[in-house]
Amino acid sequence: MRRRSAEKRELIPDVKYNSELVARLINTIMCSGKKSTAQGIVYGAFDLIKAKKSDMEPLEVFLQALENVKPKLEVKSRRVGGANYQVPIEVAPERQVALAMRWIVSYSRGRKGKSMTESLASELLDAFDNTGSSIKKKEDTFKMAQANKAFAHFRW
Repeated sequence: MRRRSAEKRELIPDVKYNSELVARLINTIMCSGKKSTAQGIVYGAFDLIKAKKSDMEPLEVFLQALENVKPKLEVKSRRVGGANYQVPIEVAPERQVALAMRWIVSYSRGRKGKSMTESLASELLDAFDNTGSSIKKKEDTFKMAQANKAFAHFRW
């Protein structure tokens, strides 16, 4: 084992929705320490979601979208006897959330021609409806793990 593992920092819930997950989304979007800009983007996206899905609360849409994007399995490279194997492993709950947010934010940034607020809102709505790039990424990750099931015995 390598030295100590880093201890988890306490995360302060966000101002508007009092949710730690929304605070994590804000932190994931934040660039160069500009937290107020990131908050503006997230809250703006939530307002757009509220306008489009008036029957649901934006926080519910966000939580469901996150749930839909979370990966259950992923592959990790293992070196065994001079050969590299892609070994499927289960994803820890904390990492599931981190990966889901990272994918949603990165695919939102990849949508061109719209503001970040609009693209984040549309990516969250797509994830809520089980469509879109972040859902495709989750499925591709799962397929990769399924394809390499034969190497599961290398897991340790």
